[in-house]
Amino acid sequence: MKYLNIIIKTDQNLTNCILRITLGVIIFVHGAQKLLGIWGGHGIEWTIEAWKQWWQIPSILTLSVIFVESFGALLLIFGVLTRVWSFLIGIIMLVAIYLVHFKWGFFMNWYMEPQIGEGFEYHLLVLSIVTILFLKGGGKWSFDFWITLKNRNSRTHFN
Repeated sequence: MKYLNIIIKTDQNLTNCILRITLGVIIFVHGAQKLLGIWGGHGIEWTIEAWKQWWQIPSILTLSVIFVESFGALLLIFGVLTRVWSFLIGIIMLVAIYLVHFKWGFFMNWYMEPQIGEGFEYHLLVLSIVTILFLKGGGKWSFDFWITLKNRNSRTHFN
């Protein structure tokens, strides 16, 4: 229980709430593309095969990314284990930079030039958000805060 309290501890910070919900929605859309094939995505089977072909990523790792980006992002929106999902999203961003985006440089391909991929500026923004959420927690209106408050109140009643 002690470690769980460390993981979920947070305060009523509204900024963390805004960052948590915004990041959760953005990451969920990317996960839904991979999982359900909506919003321009190709779905789970295509994603698994493409990642295996392009980057030799085993199916279980691709499924893990899809799980974190879809179900984990939903839980992040509600502030359930904010630090855990933030950490995992950060790992996904670091791997994406390393495998795909670093070779294209910093900037995104704003002008949609052919044969040029996307740089890693978006990923740095996500990394800064997940760092804040990992350090500070989910903030106001999160499930983590509700549990933190409940634990604080129960200790007060027993002391």
